[in-house]
Amino acid sequence: MKRFNITVNGRAYDVQVEEIGAASPAAAPAPAPAAAPAPAPAPTTAPAAAPAPAAGSMSVTSPMPGTVLDIKVVPGQKVETNEVVLILEAMKRENEIVTASAGTVASVNVNKGDSVETGALLISLN
Repeated sequence: MKRFNITVNGRAYDVQVEEIGAASPAAAPAPAPAAAPAPAPAPTTAPAAAPAPAAGSMSVTSPMPGTVLDIKVVPGQKVETNEVVLILEAMKRENEIVTASAGTVASVNVNKGDSVETGALLISLN
């Protein structure tokens, strides 16, 4: 057995590789089972100075990283509790983002096609 330190995406792994035989030249070693590496950070588009949220007392934030597929509301529109306000694609699934409470849309802080990270402000409500 041979031991190697391998770094993947900035995370170091200690792996052991068993040499099967001298007859198989340049055989690629089987990958050692390791903890699932954190997904590579999604390329972030430099936001043009993160827009200051309008004076909304409530906010709808992204529960996961993803891409905005559709925005279902416009500023000034009244929304009810658990109303779908945005569709977010994450891991090839369309996720409906809903409001936690009723209110009026103060601002929409993203556009269709934007990539967002977990916790990003999507919509402000009054």
